[in-house]
Amino acid sequence: MPPRQTAADRPRVPVGGRRLLARLPVVLFRAGLGWVFGRRLLLLHHTGRVTGLHRRVVLEAVEYEPADGSWIVASGSGPGADWYRNLRAEPKTVIEVGTRHHAVTAHFLTPDDGAGIMARHARRRPRAARRLCAFTGLPADGTESGYREAGRAVPFVRLEAGPGSRRA
Repeated sequence: MPPRQTAADRPRVPVGGRRLLARLPVVLFRAGLGWVFGRRLLLLHHTGRVTGLHRRVVLEAVEYEPADGSWIVASGSGPGADWYRNLRAEPKTVIEVGTRHHAVTAHFLTPDDGAGIMARHARRRPRAARRLCAFTGLPADGTESGYREAGRAVPFVRLEAGPGSRRA
């Protein structure tokens, strides 16, 4: 039996108007307007580990590697986020990027991998890196070592597309 989730493990869930605003990108993807977000945001389809119901969440791609067709996303809410826990239970899923669907397999990265990813992310997109740190409650002192330390605390997931997974 898995350990009980503590208050610190529970993700912060937006309520009221913030929830509606947070769910707007999902509605846009479902309406076929995912192209508006380019490669920056992706729609992750996942299956509820308890209910078995189909779920969707929009995530920011921290990195995209066109050579191997992989995206890296971060769980800003920590390892307690439902999408993260659902991927742990069933790592094979589908994502939408723009108007394309990709069959992917989730690979959970080590804290040391996360440190390097966060440092690269901070160099490329300093404001986005500061926002991620602020959202997670981690200190963002603006130094590479500070971002590396933050990256060790944030769970990162590589979503790797399988061969022939790209379809319109």
